[in-house]
Amino acid sequence: MNRLPLTIAGTNPIRVIYLMTLFGLVLSGFAQMPIFKRYYIADIPGLGWLAQFYVTHLIHYLAAIIFIGISAYLLVDYLMVRRKQIRLSGSGYLRAGLLAGLLMTGIMLVIRNLNGVILPSGLIIFLDLAHLGLVMVFLFTAVTCLMLKKRWTTTR
Repeated sequence: MNRLPLTIAGTNPIRVIYLMTLFGLVLSGFAQMPIFKRYYIADIPGLGWLAQFYVTHLIHYLAAIIFIGISAYLLVDYLMVRRKQIRLSGSGYLRAGLLAGLLMTGIMLVIRNLNGVILPSGLIIFLDLAHLGLVMVFLFTAVTCLMLKKRWTTTR
C-alpha cells in the first residue's frame, strides 16, 4: 500500500503535480542565475522568457507555494492517516531531510527579499550557497533513487 489514496486511471495526481512543480522549481531556479542567457539557450525561439529575471522569479515563487502546499498535504496525510500503513524508507528520510533544508533556506531567502529586512551579507551568501548545494544534492539523490528504484516509503 505504497500509493496515495488519490488515483486517476492508475496515475497519482499528487505525484504528477509534485514532478511538474519540481521541474518548474529547477528550471526557474537555474534561470535565476543568468546561465540561460549566457549560454544562448534563451535565444532559442520560445525560450526568451528564461532570460527575464522577474518572470522566472515569479514562476519560482508560484511553484514554491505549490510545492509547500504539496509537502504540507503529504506530511499531514502521513502523520494523521497513513502512518500505521507505511513508513519512510532510508532514501525517504534522506530526501525528506534534503527537502526540509531546501524549504528552510528558500523561506529564509524569501524573507531576505522583503522590504525592511536586512540580513548580514555573510548569511545571505551562506543561504544562497546552501540552497544551491542542497538542490544539487537533492537532484543527484533523486536520480540515483530513480535508477536504483528506491521508494520513499515501505509497507509496515
